[in-house]
Amino acid sequence: MLKLTVSQDGSGDFASISEAVLAVPYELEAEICIGPGIYREKLVCEKRALTLRGAGADATTLIFGDGGKLPHPDGRPTHTFRSYTAFFSGGSVTVEDLTIANDAGPGSAVGQAIAAYVDAEKAVFRRVRLLGNQDTLFCAPLPEAEREKDGFLGPRKFAPRRPSAQYYKSCEIAGDIDFIFGGADALFEQCILRTVDNHLSHSYITAPSGSANGLGFVFWDCDFVSDCPAGTVYLGRPWRPTGKTAVLDCRLGAHIAPEGFSGWNDRTDTCLARFAEARSSGPGAHQRPDWVAAPSAADAAALLARARKLCRP
Repeated sequence: MLKLTVSQDGSGDFASISEAVLAVPYELEAEICIGPGIYREKLVCEKRALTLRGAGADATTLIFGDGGKLPHPDGRPTHTFRSYTAFFSGGSVTVEDLTIANDAGPGSAVGQAIAAYVDAEKAVFRRVRLLGNQDTLFCAPLPEAEREKDGFLGPRKFAPRRPSAQYYKSCEIAGDIDFIFGGADALFEQCILRTVDNHLSHSYITAPSGSANGLGFVFWDCDFVSDCPAGTVYLGRPWRPTGKTAVLDCRLGAHIAPEGFSGWNDRTDTCLARFAEARSSGPGAHQRPDWVAAPSAADAAALLARARKLCRP
């Protein structure tokens, strides 16, 4: 395995994360250890098998500030999928012990602002903080068709859609609107999902867009926290009608709306979406509408087992 180091004090092989990633031949398995510091870079990472390991989420930060409404060098707006701080594609990627942030600002001012665009076939994030506002974490692939002109403008717009299995363990993910979205199969274990209070009338944590026969997003033993007013935050809404989100054995703050989940912009598309919740606790746990499934203990265990088999390394 190729091992490289990044350090801002000149003691490593490279002074920037981007330089280290570019130095890795695609065919090699590699590990890049990143020293403490704030790295203001727009990272593109497309390798066969790569691990990025920081010095801790409080010590190592990768940050950039692009937003969908901000101008792009080509003269057009940046749009959602060019706003990322880090773009991960290729075979497998593991990211540990660092923070990835987009500090462009609230969506009302700058539009969508992705911190991590994750498009690898297999992705593992452990002890990572993903910080932003609108659209913080994109769990690729994109849907097949866009709903508006240039809606998918970005690195995978014309590429075939391929499955992605993603695993997030002991991570903190923060944002306000659809801040975990996309079509991946993804398992979130023992994570903190923090809704940022930007004084919106409503916020949404997930916006899944996967296929009807996919896994979607599964949250197990997670904490949903926020300073937002009580009842103003939804656990999810379907970015595409067949999107899925399941919340299992999680603790919900008072900010979670009594309905739990919502349609997309008031569309009546919840008949195809598959939202599920089992054994929630805390002030945000309520009786949900009939279209939110309440799986039995056996069914919830089977769903979690499927998610672990598919997504865990």
